[in-house]
Amino acid sequence: MIDRPFDVFGIGNAMVDILAFVDDAVISDLKLNRGTMTLMSSKQQADVLQRIEGHSVKLASGGSAANTMIAISQSGGSGYYTGKVSHDPHGEFYRKDMKSSGIGFEVPLAPENGIPTGSCVVLTTSDAERTMCTHLGVSATLSAGDVHVDHLQTCKFAYIEGYLWDADEPRAACLEAMRHAKKLGIPVAFTFSDPFLIDRFAGDFAAMTAEFCDILFCNADEARQFCQSDSLEACGSYLGRNVPLVFLTNSEDGCYVIEQGKSTHVQGFRVNAIDTVGAGDAFAGGTLFGLARGWASAQAARWGNFLASRVVSINGPRLPTSLRDQMKNVLGG
Repeated sequence: MIDRPFDVFGIGNAMVDILAFVDDAVISDLKLNRGTMTLMSSKQQADVLQRIEGHSVKLASGGSAANTMIAISQSGGSGYYTGKVSHDPHGEFYRKDMKSSGIGFEVPLAPENGIPTGSCVVLTTSDAERTMCTHLGVSATLSAGDVHVDHLQTCKFAYIEGYLWDADEPRAACLEAMRHAKKLGIPVAFTFSDPFLIDRFAGDFAAMTAEFCDILFCNADEARQFCQSDSLEACGSYLGRNVPLVFLTNSEDGCYVIEQGKSTHVQGFRVNAIDTVGAGDAFAGGTLFGLARGWASAQAARWGNFLASRVVSINGPRLPTSLRDQMKNVLGG
């Protein structure tokens, strides 16, 4: 077996998150699809920002896979992240934030040519539901040529977010990373990311996961939509027929681990949730960290559940500090 010094090679849309708490009227006034992500032009996103003028906002370097990579680092793991940002203030903020988090981020900054670094306005309501308004910006130009194979081959797992599927060049980058990982014998993990992607790409996802994926992450809503079934048991069975290892999360109820067709429930942690953004990303990060350590899949999922429970207890998509000192208590032994 090849000894790979790093844990995970992640690839995703590099986005600066603009986080704000709002009341339900804002979602209604903007005619947004509550609880999902909407792709927008820069003008449409500017209208959203104008509507929340006067609200307190916070910036964070984000994107689904980036949040997952941070959770891996905070667990004590390592890896490289591939995403595209511009040579602008948001891009510099993003690059410095990722590097300070301990994750390798070496994709060159795109030149200033009018295409800004991508950004996502995350509107969180009092029930902890988050509605996202995303302008992809330069992240939509991520290409197969940006996939650093020399970095990929040093990692134990490849992790790819479904959001990349929405534009041609990033989709090609996804497939390039998957093909190289398969050639190198590196397990490929994929996340569905959002129900709206399943609306558009269910057929693509079915074919791609069957061909390339060793590990699949999805939540209950995504699973039900993809499998066209209200039964999570039936969804798990269906997904497990095509992918060797599936992690199906179900909010505070924890998750189901479907491994080689056998389903195991892993209990969640009950907390007072104030903001669900980043929960699935933290779960994937904690779980991948555990798998990279050789933990049993259910044990890895328990650590993922714990990180997700901590993230939903705060405002924002990631934890401010590492929780490694709690690992022994969470896992036992």
